[in-house]
Amino acid sequence: MNAAKGWTSHEEAVARLRASYAALPSGAPVRLAKRTSNLFRPRAAATVGLDVSGLDGVIEVDAAGRTAEVQGMCTYEDLVDATLPHGLIPTVVPQLRTITLGGAVTGLGIESTSFRSGLPHEAVLEMDVITGSGTVVTCKPGDDLFDAFPNSYGSLGYAVRLRIELEQVPGYVTLRHVRFHDTDALRAAIEEVVTTGEHDGVRVDGMDGVAFAPGEYYLSLATWARHPEATPSDYTGQQVFYRSLQQRSTDVLTMHDYLWRWDTDWFWCSGAFGVQNPTVRRLWPRRWRRSDVYHRLVGLDERYRLVERLDARAGRPLREKVVQDVEVPLDRLGDFLDWFDEAVGMRPVWLCPLVARGTASGGRWPTYPLEPGETYVNIGFWGTVPVGPDASDGPTNRAIEARVHELGGHKSLYSQAFYDRETFDALYDGPGLARVKAVHDPDDRLTSLYDKVVRAQ
Repeated sequence: MNAAKGWTSHEEAVARLRASYAALPSGAPVRLAKRTSNLFRPRAAATVGLDVSGLDGVIEVDAAGRTAEVQGMCTYEDLVDATLPHGLIPTVVPQLRTITLGGAVTGLGIESTSFRSGLPHEAVLEMDVITGSGTVVTCKPGDDLFDAFPNSYGSLGYAVRLRIELEQVPGYVTLRHVRFHDTDALRAAIEEVVTTGEHDGVRVDGMDGVAFAPGEYYLSLATWARHPEATPSDYTGQQVFYRSLQQRSTDVLTMHDYLWRWDTDWFWCSGAFGVQNPTVRRLWPRRWRRSDVYHRLVGLDERYRLVERLDARAGRPLREKVVQDVEVPLDRLGDFLDWFDEAVGMRPVWLCPLVARGTASGGRWPTYPLEPGETYVNIGFWGTVPVGPDASDGPTNRAIEARVHELGGHKSLYSQAFYDRETFDALYDGPGLARVKAVHDPDDRLTSLYDKVVRAQ
């Protein structure tokens, strides 16, 4: 268990943060001095930046009030380690261990509880943000900075401290993996769970799924349990979690292992490194079966272009990286999957239903305007497709953006984006972001959202 840091330690870390801002050359861009990331888009390298050392933990947990005071650079792995011994977890725990709380709020996090708890930023009660002017601003739901912050990716500032809601949980999770042969039946089942909180009369606390192929769709329905009905499975060893959806109809996991069930094999992406081969898996150290290890390996490949060189030597076409999460309205799920099968052909893909709570006033979050109360399905797909000489222009990603827009959906911005400025501003409230930025970053020291995610500045 990670011990809470306490307020004195936090205040000392904030003092170092302020001092690092003051030490920046006049007019220099304001960035984080941070080496790790869960982003999948090019970023401008920061030679100097804000000192966030000491801002990576839990300040305190209020078990009775079911809240926690958390620093912005705290990973969900460390956050869960601090809350789970109290029988508590964040209302939404994104699927990868090293996603930070601040990152999930300024970006977008999601997981199986999102159909009933929304997104991570909707559980934030208050936060401190260091802005482009170097001021640490405390903001709450309803404040312009607070409401514009989700999906702003550091263009309005960086979260320093967040007070968040927690949910009480038992020690185990029972799972039902339910197969569907068509998207109409899949959609109806999702709608049933969202509406009633149950499936076939059994309570559902978590819901996500996998589309393995046309006509092969699974929902993984989780129910919190005080006592295990069977010996809990262990997918950090030789077995691979995503394959279990096809292999068994029920399962049991500890709460801890359920939260990180996708991290061990980075969903299914560890297969690209051979880690799902039984022989390789035995030799691959357990401590290296983590998403951040695989992410670093991808970074090395991108740096040295190893796969690209091998493909060129073998005469294979250039491949386009297609790493995206998109949200489409539930009633258009079948339309998107049918189109995706024909136009992209990448499988499996992750399915995660969500219902946004909305702002304090009940409205849409301006920078990611999902309709509150409406059911969407997050569709995640991560890999490459053979394209040829036009791969660097992103034709597949551009087609995905267009199709999602046609279906009334939205796309997360943690990966590459190709929108023109006018379309981007319409989808992500460019004018509203500019107004808030002008107030809190009058000297324009923070990179704008468009420049960050499209122009890679």
